[in-house]
Formats: sequence, C-alpha cells, structure tokens
Amino acid sequence: MTLPSYPCTYMRGGTSRALIFQESDLPGHRADWDDIFLRALGSPDVYGRQLNGMGGGISSLSKVAILKPSSREDADVEYTFAQVSVTERKVDYKGNCGNISSAIGPYCVFNKWVKGEGSEAHVRIFNTNTQKVIHSRFPLHNDEVIFTGDLQIPGVSGTGAPIQLEFLDPGGATTGRLLPTGQTQDLLKTSQGQSLRASMIDAANACVFVLAKDLGLRGNEAPEELNRPDLLQKLEDLRLQASVTMGIAANTEEAKQSIAIPYLGLVSEAYETGMDFSLRVIASGQPHKALPLTVSLCAAVTAKLPGSLIYEILKSKDQNEIRIGMPSGILTLNAKVEKRHSQWVALSGSFYRTAKILFTGRVYV
Repeated sequence: MTLPSYPCTYMRGGTSRALIFQESDLPGHRADWDDIFLRALGSPDVYGRQLNGMGGGISSLSKVAILKPSSREDADVEYTFAQVSVTERKVDYKGNCGNISSAIGPYCVFNKWVKGEGSEAHVRIFNTNTQKVIHSRFPLHNDEVIFTGDLQIPGVSGTGAPIQLEFLDPGGATTGRLLPTGQTQDLLKTSQGQSLRASMIDAANACVFVLAKDLGLRGNEAPEELNRPDLLQKLEDLRLQASVTMGIAANTEEAKQSIAIPYLGLVSEAYETGMDFSLRVIASGQPHKALPLTVSLCAAVTAKLPGSLIYEILKSKDQNEIRIGMPSGILTLNAKVEKRHSQWVALSGSFYRTAKILFTGRVYV
C-alpha cells in the first residue's frame, strides 16, 4: 500500500526545526491534522528518538507550522503552531513558538507570498494560537531572501542573516491577561506540601517562574543535570497547579492535556558576567537545551514588573536590554512595559534570530 504524502518545507528557525505545511494542502477538517503531524514526525516513540519520522527526539525538533495567506488588514500571513509530543499521542495548539516564528517571514518571501523589494523585507504575521501579530524584518538581495550572514545565535553552529522579530502587545497571549492572577508574585505548593514563591505571567506564552534555589538547585545546571525523573515530576506538578491557578485549565486533569502551556522556568542570579539572570526551562516535559523564545520574551517582560521574582533578582535595575543566561550562552532581548490606569501593559518585545530552509518536497506519513 502506498503511503500518503503531503507537500511541506523543512526549516530551522532559531534553535528549533519544524515541518511547514500550507493549510490548503491539508485536509479541510482540522481533526484530521493531528494524525498526519504525529506520523510525519514519528510520534509517539517509546524510545524517544522519533526514528520513524522527521522529529529529533526533543521538543525543539518536534514542531509543525501551518500557514495560509491572510485577509486581515494587519497581517500578510496566518500562522498556526503545533507542538508534537515525542512520547505521547498529543499535539498541542495552545501556545506559539518564538523560534519557529522567525522562519515564517523568510518562508513567505521565498514562496512569493510576500513580494520582496529593496534591501529589507517586512512580513506581518498573525499567530492564530495567541491571536497576536508579529513583525518580521530581514535582509534581501535582488529582491530575494538571504539566509547567509554574520549573526551567530547561542545554540546554533555557524552564522546566518539576522531576522528581527517584534511581538506586538504580547500580554495575555494565553489567558487574555498579562497578570492572570492579578499579582506579580503568588504561592504554589509542591506535592510534598512545600510553599514556593512563583511569578505567573502571560506574555507571548503563559509562563510560571520559580526560584531554582527554592528547589535545591544552583540555577546553572546543564539540561542533563535536570533530567531526573523525581525532579521533572515535581516540576510537572507545579506546572499543572500553575495552569489551574492561572485559569488555563479547570483542574489538573485538564491541565495535562497541554504538554507545553504554561512553560515552567527556573530563575536564579547571574553566574557569569554579561548576563542579568539565569533561566532554565522545562518544555514539553524535557529540560530545554537553549531557551524557548516566547518564554525568554515573557521573562524579559517579567523582569520589568515590580514585585516579580525576576525583578527582585535584578534588584530593580532599570534597563532597556535584558540579558538572559541559558545552557547554550546568553540571549539579549528588548521588552517595553508601562503602567496605564494602574494596570501593567506589555507594549512589545523584540529579539534577533536566524533561519534556514533545509528542504522542500513531500513528507510521507
């Protein structure tokens, strides 16, 4: 029997990779998408390697983007992100991926959805998961997208052309509110009854940040050091509790249906010069080898909210750029936050990535 196949493009965006599909090439019923994406990436895989598909065995290499031209006045393309579990039969559409967002603009120019003119392209992306608009700017040569350049980003070998992403009005991407609990700091309880301080913030994606030291951690651990079943279960319990507290899920059983949202971040003071604080993230049940970009943006916003754990670590320093230490280096972001009518508002967040087209063709499922 011949295997069914679908046109797709395989791209790296930042420190992630994804299969990119045009929505018109997929079945009209979205309920049929999950099985296609699972088979295409090789999930679920009890061995955690996704050998039967295009996935790479870790959350950052098990992703899908679905695109279509937009009829919105404020966007050129509509982009839906899907996080595919490596080991479970789950596809999560609750959040966005900042890294894969960096691939969308170049894809549109490469495929002539957006006309490239002059020396710089400007593609307006509407992310359907978060209902937010992202502006992507990147260089052109002879009206064609350029992938080669001099920018090196932590976690990726070699260099590429710079892609600037600006997330507009990122607050409330998941819950509709920048501060889902109304506070910049709350208490969560571990399964052992220990109370932990937490900042639950929703900017670009909903995140819960806790102090690494409160869990007996240094904060500068390599991902392999965090890959302990007992620790990961404790962190997952906190993440599920945060999901309910933030109003994302009605109970912990419902919270389990989302493998990614909210993300959980372990924050600590800087352990090297050149960084403002350290961040380690659990993504889809795994310690991330770099940082999810939406979590980084959320952390940068959190750093500017008085009373939050990250604001306390920074000792209230007022700075434009936020430098976050992660397993593969230091990431620099900008976040704009201001108070309006006694409410904190996240105006925007921006950072640079690189991207690369790896192949275009058909994926057999």
